[in-house]
Amino acid sequence: MLDQRLLRDNPDLISQQLARRNMTVDLSGLQQIARQGRDLEEERSNLQAEGNRIGKEVGLKIKAGASANGPEVQTLRDAGNRIKHQVAALEEQEKGLETQLREQLLTLPNLPSAEAPDGRDERDNVEVKRWGTPRTTAYDGEELEEHWQIAERLGLFEAERSVRIAQSRFVTLLGQGARLERALINFMLDLHGGKGYREVLPPILVNSASLTGSGQLPKFAEESFRCAEDDLWLTPTAEVPVTSLHRDEVIPAEQLPLKYVAYTPCFRREAGSYGRDTRGLIRLHQFNKVELYWFCHPDHSAEAHAQITADAEAVLEALELPYRTIELCTGDLGFSASRTYDIEVWLPGAGAYREISSCSVCGDFQARRSSIRFKEGKGTQLLHTLNGSGLAVGRTMAALLETGQQSDGSVRLPQALVPYFGSDRISPSV
Repeated sequence: MLDQRLLRDNPDLISQQLARRNMTVDLSGLQQIARQGRDLEEERSNLQAEGNRIGKEVGLKIKAGASANGPEVQTLRDAGNRIKHQVAALEEQEKGLETQLREQLLTLPNLPSAEAPDGRDERDNVEVKRWGTPRTTAYDGEELEEHWQIAERLGLFEAERSVRIAQSRFVTLLGQGARLERALINFMLDLHGGKGYREVLPPILVNSASLTGSGQLPKFAEESFRCAEDDLWLTPTAEVPVTSLHRDEVIPAEQLPLKYVAYTPCFRREAGSYGRDTRGLIRLHQFNKVELYWFCHPDHSAEAHAQITADAEAVLEALELPYRTIELCTGDLGFSASRTYDIEVWLPGAGAYREISSCSVCGDFQARRSSIRFKEGKGTQLLHTLNGSGLAVGRTMAALLETGQQSDGSVRLPQALVPYFGSDRISPSV
């Protein structure tokens, strides 16, 4: 959430930065509400000071010998009571304005970082790194298969029967497919655990406050699955519950950074995406993901962003999967992000790079929405949060299947995964 003080004192800066996101926003109404709130706060503070002065005067007069029930003291007490009623009325007005302002501020995205490249959409994103040699040909001269073709041939998942269980865009992993998914999850958790991340297994049902704190509500309500009879939603990403792990807390500065790695099933309605990636593991309503999350000191968030991105890249390098890293332009940034690196893995069968991780620094945007501070010296201030997929498991499986496909119909697996899967290849089932 944006800073109310910035809204009151420098709304032009907010307008300029949102314009970098290709947004035109009239902030005059919000600014008026913020100023009204500040004026009411100042009026209330002055009245409270006057009330305190009267209270002290009553005490002094009684101490000097005046009767506690005498007219002089009673006049002062009546004045004090009138002030208390005025203060209570002002507090109610303040709460109303605060609620109105917060509801509107929650709809505005984070301001882009000064380092984020300007641009209108994904065509203006900037490639910053490439690793590995993309595979473009099959061993036998035939065309490379896409992952869903390989998976169907090897019996790794079932899509048609999953429609019977749920609906379209769900899959049931079978046999070696289920085993490979489990192997990838354990491999990623162990890899990140060895880099200082603390493993956490959070609830996958989250309340509205958690979704609001991380930035999913109210903006993305239509893209989430909600339990009709409870204030609970299926989490779209582990970022949501991990953000709220420290909601309404003050963390000692010496404990920062806090680094978490979390595995969760994730659920998204994928509103507006129908007709895209209708086959396979790329765009599902339910998928598994290992998420990286940092709570860090504002002075170190830039280096933390570089590190969390490198930690996500390390998974692909260990799995011998070529990738490229893209910095998103301001017009393509996510709602809560101020700066983002997308990592795109190469899919040989599709002949294209596809996003497999998005590593973002959110500044104090989520911390303000979730009231997460750190204590340094005598004061407290908002910390910074960062998140990144490390990685999306289904898309990692898709890349492994397409990259490792062999002329005999099997799929060769990278050596790093062998201890988890138990073999260096997936062979056709008998």
